[in-house]
Amino acid sequence: MKIFENELRGKTVMSEEGTFLGVLRNSTVDEKTGRLLEIWVEPSEDIDLRLYHVNEEGYLVFPFDSIKSIKDVVIISS
Repeated sequence: MKIFENELRGKTVMSEEGTFLGVLRNSTVDEKTGRLLEIWVEPSEDIDLRLYHVNEEGYLVFPFDSIKSIKDVVIISS
């Protein structure tokens, strides 16, 4: 099943354990292949940012390969 990047923006992102991580805001793409590399998540106020990789803009950064499921929410593996 193909999913376009713009369909992911604004989706809720949760861990496999059920922790609300935040809202997907952006992604990075390999310019040569068009493949998604990372997703950027606006973090929930309830998570400890020290436990995650955070970029200069303050977004949580996850490799695209860490996505386990995309339905009403995006599920990320830990």
